[in-house]
Amino acid sequence: MPISDSDPRVFFAAERTLLAWLRTGLTIIALGFVVSRFGLFLQLLGMQSQPHSAQTHASMSAALGIGFVVVGTLAIAVVAFQHHRFVATLPMRDLPPRYSRTVALVLSLLVSAFGVALAIYLLLVHP
Repeated sequence: MPISDSDPRVFFAAERTLLAWLRTGLTIIALGFVVSRFGLFLQLLGMQSQPHSAQTHASMSAALGIGFVVVGTLAIAVVAFQHHRFVATLPMRDLPPRYSRTVALVLSLLVSAFGVALAIYLLLVHP
């Protein structure tokens, strides 16, 4: 089946790509949170045997976890703008009726803002 100049499958492929990147970004953010909180567990566990070593591992774990949260947040923000720019290049006939180009951008940036809030929270409660 030849692809014509007007092909709505291109738009839906872009939507699937956006959702895949959002899922990946959220997974990276969740991994960062788990790694950061695992440092607290290591600190509590290590206080019984080696207090200084436990603090070092907890700090490294928190820094690595916050790094993952920041990377996931940046991935979501970047892919949201990239998707918005790509959809703007598509002809209107390829878009579904009453489709708003800004909804995906706003929701993605909202998720990204929650990622920033989580990174700030992890920085503030760092042991």
